[in-house]
Amino acid sequence: MTMSKGRIGRGLAGLGVLAVTMMVAGAALAAVGHPTDWNLDLQGAGSPIMESIRSFHTYLVYLITVIAVFVLALLVVVMVRFNAKANPTPSRTTHNSLLEIAWTIVPVVILLAVAFPSFKLLFQETTIPKADLTVKVTGKQWFWTYTYPDSGDLEFDSTLACDDTRTKCDEPRLLAVNNELVVPVNKVIRLETIAADVIHSFSVPSFGIKMDAVPGRLNETWFQATREGMYYGQCSQLCGRDHGYMPIAVRVVSEDEFNKWLDQAKKKFAAGPDINSYASNVDSAAQVR
Repeated sequence: MTMSKGRIGRGLAGLGVLAVTMMVAGAALAAVGHPTDWNLDLQGAGSPIMESIRSFHTYLVYLITVIAVFVLALLVVVMVRFNAKANPTPSRTTHNSLLEIAWTIVPVVILLAVAFPSFKLLFQETTIPKADLTVKVTGKQWFWTYTYPDSGDLEFDSTLACDDTRTKCDEPRLLAVNNELVVPVNKVIRLETIAADVIHSFSVPSFGIKMDAVPGRLNETWFQATREGMYYGQCSQLCGRDHGYMPIAVRVVSEDEFNKWLDQAKKKFAAGPDINSYASNVDSAAQVR
């Protein structure tokens, strides 16, 4: 097999341009709190955990790029120097001790370079610091129930807000909800997840959290929002017919605003969760779909 150096050079240049274009486009389109059309990168970081995840992701991208370029360069060298035309009499070498040691040690070093930062990240994710607020999240088919045990067991349902019930034009379709999960900024929030029927998964990408909600089992995770605003997520476990219509919306506010909302929410949801509101929203969603 033969290949001209010119064709190889043009191919490598094309791959380089494509890689740079994708990296620049991804960085330009990444957003905080919500997905963006044609986004090629992770969502922007809204918590220290997500900042660590993004840093680890960037580190891996560079590491993988170096490895890929090195392997590609070896392939090019083999194609150019050892094709039938350039090397009509192939070598009969069967062993090379130095080479065999190198290709054993180098992968071990690469694995260690990935393992140590990943263990550090896993430790950060699973070690929950002293919480300022605890929220219990119960997954149901197909909505979420939020409970604030630190605030007198305040509890309410959060369901899909359809196009005809949304009041703000900037709310994203299939991500907006009727009752948002509200938390204060710069506070450690401990999330306890459980399910009432089947397995669900509570996922908010900009916080770097994804925790399964399993019937009969209480799981824990945490986040600390570093900026105010709206953050969206979805159930990330195939949980049935309306799995794709089970959004998560977290509104991060100042501590004063949170206290005001808490007083209002205690009055608004004094009667407890209203399952009829879920049924009406499901009917509206079916009409929209």
